[in-house]
Amino acid sequence: MPNPTDIAFSPAVRAQQEAKGSAKAYAGMQMADEISADLRAFIESRDSVYLATASADGQPYIQHRGGPPGFLTVLDARTIAFADYRGNRQYVTLGNLSENPKAYLFLMDYENRQRIKIWGTAEISEDDALIAKLMPEGYRAKPERAILFRVGAWDANCPQHI
Repeated sequence: MPNPTDIAFSPAVRAQQEAKGSAKAYAGMQMADEISADLRAFIESRDSVYLATASADGQPYIQHRGGPPGFLTVLDARTIAFADYRGNRQYVTLGNLSENPKAYLFLMDYENRQRIKIWGTAEISEDDALIAKLMPEGYRAKPERAILFRVGAWDANCPQHI
């Protein structure tokens, strides 16, 4: 299993850190690959997340997903899931995930000046029981599928510029 920090700090990133003088500052940095109790509380309190994917040829795409606080569910130490509601029906995220499972979650708390970055992989599930389990009680959106996000690495960003 790769070092979680190597997911974000690829050889090209490390080369830039070296060239720009920040390599020593990040040399000992260790990102986690499991969801801590504090991270779980943060994730499950969010009403919004940005999900980034890319096509097989690397064309990036970012999509906002939202719902009531708690729409994001931590299933285990490495899995986040949510019901994916009917939207504009462009299916860019679905198409990207069908050919490239790499994905990224960006969670922001503007009020408390906190942001979390999560690298991993995502997959689509059309399991009705799972979708029902993930659907927030009383929420009137129409769920079409579930998205399961497997955590590879995560990091809490500094609050500067929030």
